[in-house]
Amino acid sequence: MSQPDQAAAAAQPAAGGCGGGGCGCGGDAPGSADASAPVLSLDPRIDVREVPHGQRHARVLAALDALPGAGGLVLVAPHAPLPLLAEIEQRYAGRFATQWLQEGPDVWQLRLSRTSAA
Repeated sequence: MSQPDQAAAAAQPAAGGCGGGGCGCGGDAPGSADASAPVLSLDPRIDVREVPHGQRHARVLAALDALPGAGGLVLVAPHAPLPLLAEIEQRYAGRFATQWLQEGPDVWQLRLSRTSAA
């Protein structure tokens, strides 16, 4: 490839959501320039959108109970899980921190992690 061809190729934007050559973030899908791309995390991910409504809290609470000492998880929900967060606070009294990763309008993602007080 000649120098001008290399320069032209380098000037072309790379494919992929972040422009980095298909990183897998989902941003290159049609209509996905919003916050619907998956959140990258090493923590286990619990997506309760497909869990029957009456079983969601129990599923998340069981997952929190099973976390290792300094562990955390990413919760994916179809709405802001405020009642669940209140239940977590009542049950665990400050032993979990919440970090909002994505706030709607169709998907909410948050990281729940044990605090140093746990």
